Amino acid sequence: MARDQDKRNFALRESNGDESSVFSGGTPRQAALKAARRLDPASSESVADRTELRLREKGTHKVHIYEGWAWEEDAPDDKPDWMPNEITKGNVEKQGVEHLEEI
Repeated sequence: MARDQDKRNFALRESNGDESSVFSGGTPRQAALKAARRLDPASSESVADRTELRLREKGTHKVHIYEGWAWEEDAPDDKPDWMPNEITKGNVEKQGVEHLEEI
């Protein structure tokens, strides 16, 4: 079985309908987590600003809506040499699914 066979592509939609980036993942949540890590990180998870992420599944009319946030954390002690001392972590919470009339 090919490695990318189960991957799906999700386009990040702006409020005006533009699709600025594409994230891939086996599930919409996996793609949303990748998008959340690109947000401006806060100093901790408890103070992170929540942002709406709208991801349209390529080839469909479905838009998956998530609330996402990001924060910085110290890297684990057993990190590899190339990893920075601070890493960005992200989390998402599903808000629902919309169906577009036309793309």
